[in-house]
Amino acid sequence: MSEVNETPAKRGWFARLKEGLQRTTERLTGGIARILTRKRLDDASLAELEELLIEADLGPATATKLVHALRQSHFDRDVTADDVREALAATIATILAPVAKPLVLAPTNKPHVVLVVGVNGSGKTTTIGKLARSFRDEGRQVVMAAGDTFRAAAVEQLKIWGERTGSPVVSGSPGADAAGLAFDALRQARQAGVDCLLVDTAGRLHNKADLMAELQKIIRVLKKVDPEAPHDVLLVLDATTGQNAHNQVQIFRDMVQVTGLVVTKLDGTARGGVLVALAERFGLPVHAVGVGEQADDLRPFDPQDFARSLMGLDAAR
Repeated sequence: MSEVNETPAKRGWFARLKEGLQRTTERLTGGIARILTRKRLDDASLAELEELLIEADLGPATATKLVHALRQSHFDRDVTADDVREALAATIATILAPVAKPLVLAPTNKPHVVLVVGVNGSGKTTTIGKLARSFRDEGRQVVMAAGDTFRAAAVEQLKIWGERTGSPVVSGSPGADAAGLAFDALRQARQAGVDCLLVDTAGRLHNKADLMAELQKIIRVLKKVDPEAPHDVLLVLDATTGQNAHNQVQIFRDMVQVTGLVVTKLDGTARGGVLVALAERFGLPVHAVGVGEQADDLRPFDPQDFARSLMGLDAAR
């Protein structure tokens, strides 16, 4: 029975992912079709393809790797745009495969603590709500901590997700100490024996040292309750920031030991290729990607689905 239900759902998600990546796809596929009017894949075509891939935010290192693979397999041969898109998608999927790892709650952690960080407007609070929905659908008990104490709207948003998912929300007064709130939330979650504590944090610019130090304080305080906490530190990235995402990953990783990424707003950008560049450069797990505001618009990251959607191809059979 489960197989009957899973196949339509997967097709539905692929269609949404493909639609979400449409702006990036149009940029790439249009460029590939233009470059390959000569049919034969020569040095000039490969040079233009490399430039196109860089412009689509796949990054110089990734573009070089993709073009090298094309040279190895198709150089000096008559090719169509579809041939090139298929070859690029296959190589991209290979690059992405090692980082495609779902977020798994360890049953030995009661609770498994997930600290969610990122810059202003990246979608942290919404991501937490969607993760709570996902874990609740698996039958897990979840508590959420409204650690963005500076934005009343963020607290209210998290409480709405709490009501939707049947997950308690620990919150404090406006402007309350975020580290103290995280400490209280973890103690309550441990006493209740829940499976997961999701900790929201205030958005902060990655180049503001004092704000980054506050995140480090939250981690230190969590460790006073559980020396292993947080068990995951998720950096939520807004795909529309393009190459600036590299700076965010670099600094957040160095400051708070980011363990994995969630990439949101792929439906609002022509820069979806940046995810490939991030995978190539940092090798951090990509747990999920988002293409909308609805609860089911955040899904575990599938490298083949992403690569084929990026190149405007149908789902693999």
